[in-house]
Amino acid sequence: MKTVIWPISIPSCGKVVIVASKTLVEIIFHGRGGQGAVTAANLLAVAALQDGNKGVQAFPFFGAERRGAPIRAFARISGDEINLRSEIYEPDIVIVLDESILDLVDVLKGLKPHGKILINTRKKPSDFPFSKQFTVATVDATGIVISHDIRVGGIPVVNTPILGAIPRILDRVTLKSLQEAIRGKWEGKAELRERNVQATQDAYAKTEVGA
Repeated sequence: MKTVIWPISIPSCGKVVIVASKTLVEIIFHGRGGQGAVTAANLLAVAALQDGNKGVQAFPFFGAERRGAPIRAFARISGDEINLRSEIYEPDIVIVLDESILDLVDVLKGLKPHGKILINTRKKPSDFPFSKQFTVATVDATGIVISHDIRVGGIPVVNTPILGAIPRILDRVTLKSLQEAIRGKWEGKAELRERNVQATQDAYAKTEVGA
């Protein structure tokens, strides 16, 4: 986890006292346009707030937004209020919604020592060479959404099973709160809502976490 620094001025001595918070978790989502990375970050923030975290943020990187283009989204979760407003450069967790992104983007850039990476893939965590350096978790999110027929324009949207896998590597958010956040987003679409909820349940059960 990252230590966040807030300076506080003390008039009597004219100096600055540094107060550190060690509760901040920073997360980067890597995906392609249309896969729901931004929605995933937003739903994660909603769920984290429901789980009692006082500080949450979710925001996209404003780059190319065309369907299929690589995109990034960011989330912060903290037990304290968050005063940071920058992009995330040294994440605690990286989440990859499309395995092919690994060939285009250095998703490990800035990942903290002993950081965690969650990948949508059929492979096992030990199949990735960086599994000796970081904790790798894998889940076949694409296969799960195909089995539940969760598509937009014929394209599988993998954000909800990816969300279901997150509690396997992050104890600051629960599967129950994620499912409630999903129900809230698709409140008027009962069938689609429950298919997405079931996708999170399946992903939670099927996620493999490396040693």
